[in-house]
Amino acid sequence: RMDQALLLIRNELPAPGLNLAARSGSCHQCLYQFLAFVPPSNESLRKPGTASVMVDTQHPLTLLLNSSVGDRDLCKIQYHFGEFGNYSLVVKTLSTSTQTVSCDLIINEGPINSYLPILFAFLVYMGILAILIAGRLLMKIDPVRNWVYKKLNPRATDRMINSELGSPNTTDSVNCDPPPQSWSTGPRRRLRSLDTFRGLSLVIMVFVNYGGGKYWFFKHESWNGKLHFPSALFSRFVFIMGTSIALALGSMLRWGSSKWKVLRKILWRSFVLILLGIVVVNPNYCLGPLSWDNLRIPGVLQRLGFTYLVVASLELLFTRPDSGTWEGQFPALQDILPYWPQWIFILVLETIWLCLTFLLPVPDCPRGYLGPGGIGDFGKYPNCTGGAAGYIDRLLLGEKHMYQHPSSGVTYLSTMPYDPEGILGTINSIVMAFLGLQAGKITLFYKDQPKQIMSRFIIWGIVMGIISAILTKCSKEEGFIPINKNLWSISYVTTMSCFAFILLLLIYYLVDVKKWWSGAPFLYPGMNSILVYIGHQVFANYFPFKWKMQDSQSHAEHLTQNLTATTLWVIISYILYRRKIFWKI
Repeated sequence: RMDQALLLIRNELPAPGLNLAARSGSCHQCLYQFLAFVPPSNESLRKPGTASVMVDTQHPLTLLLNSSVGDRDLCKIQYHFGEFGNYSLVVKTLSTSTQTVSCDLIINEGPINSYLPILFAFLVYMGILAILIAGRLLMKIDPVRNWVYKKLNPRATDRMINSELGSPNTTDSVNCDPPPQSWSTGPRRRLRSLDTFRGLSLVIMVFVNYGGGKYWFFKHESWNGKLHFPSALFSRFVFIMGTSIALALGSMLRWGSSKWKVLRKILWRSFVLILLGIVVVNPNYCLGPLSWDNLRIPGVLQRLGFTYLVVASLELLFTRPDSGTWEGQFPALQDILPYWPQWIFILVLETIWLCLTFLLPVPDCPRGYLGPGGIGDFGKYPNCTGGAAGYIDRLLLGEKHMYQHPSSGVTYLSTMPYDPEGILGTINSIVMAFLGLQAGKITLFYKDQPKQIMSRFIIWGIVMGIISAILTKCSKEEGFIPINKNLWSISYVTTMSCFAFILLLLIYYLVDVKKWWSGAPFLYPGMNSILVYIGHQVFANYFPFKWKMQDSQSHAEHLTQNLTATTLWVIISYILYRRKIFWKI
């Protein structure tokens, strides 16, 4: 199977036989897991004892061989097996007098290069991009342009090639997609970098949700540590939602909407997002028709809806229609000081998260436990997955109303339900959106001052990075608060915010300042984000987004299918953009 190799163990030692166990390099402080019993050799027939097992190829493994009697360790081998490789482990005695045992790993058949499909796909997409760029450059040559005009409708062609990117009519909407902003006394202009940022995150999210070619690095991290693609996507979505809130609310209030009217829109949008998450996009459908007995209550849209409700209401309470005209001391902090009550509220929320996480007593678990349970921490706390976060969800929601297959179950073999979009983690998603809100305020207070905007993005990115370094001690496992997407730890929030500020800075510079990039093709799904997200979930198992494969154990086929499905949603969003169809809640 994918991500597996065949290991044949040849035991030339006499009785009593051997036990083979393994531990994954991605499993921190884990117990060894029994793989196979290898019978002793038959001395009369001079035939070695053999056993074969499938071993994981996603991460390096530590193999441990010991005697089945007495539990004496004979050898320990660390090796990173290759996918579809065929290996032999030969165990024999080097010296009968000293009873020295050797364990030699032999490659019978070399592994395949499973990353070639990624390289091929990259070259294909780069080729398509090169053709589009060449076509655009050719259209700037007058003879070529005139020839195209003769073949096509001149008006339609001119509009397709040369028009400025438009913006949907969102004068009245308050949502994650920011409406056109009033940057000056002239016509309103939409910040394309925000849609591009959102669209880039969304496109990668769709690709990952469809399977990511079944590559391990496109899957969520089992617990602490490495920031794979999936670990950053949802957080970027939350961040840019906060940015959009600042721009949308400011625009609506400047255009004369009352705060009560805006509050009604906030409440309605939050309600619809939560309802869509519970009823439409619910992974517990895999258990059969939904019922109140197994309805998953938390979820991605549910967390977005509640986070939006809190952050938008907080901003509405303290925002002013005349943002950008603040006069007082410390003008360099004009995007922070007038909103000190908001910062106090966020600090109180974070204090609550810290107190619950590290001080709440959890039955049969150490106080302040942040581990995955299962076989982690040498199997001492198998039912403590998520510590206080998991305990609060099980207490308030019930085990059947949570996510049943957390990522920790794969590596750490945890059996307790754990929801990565649970109650306690929502506090830190509010903090993440609030930091995105700060990015939006920067663009409002320093409108038409790109150097000021970019310098503040850099400063915020550096500050968030320093906080992350302190919290984690620049370590995967040994910090005060490790980076953990499942827990939405505060170090995860600060780290993702650091990357979000830097990424937004780069896109803002390329798209809105220098105008070297229009934002295409990511701009189009970014302007129809709700439709693309819900659509890709609802139609995930329908053709042409999915079809029966000839070889389900082929990365190439999975990658082709997943990239095709993702590309189709980009094309759909482009068609909707051309027809000025934008689904708003």
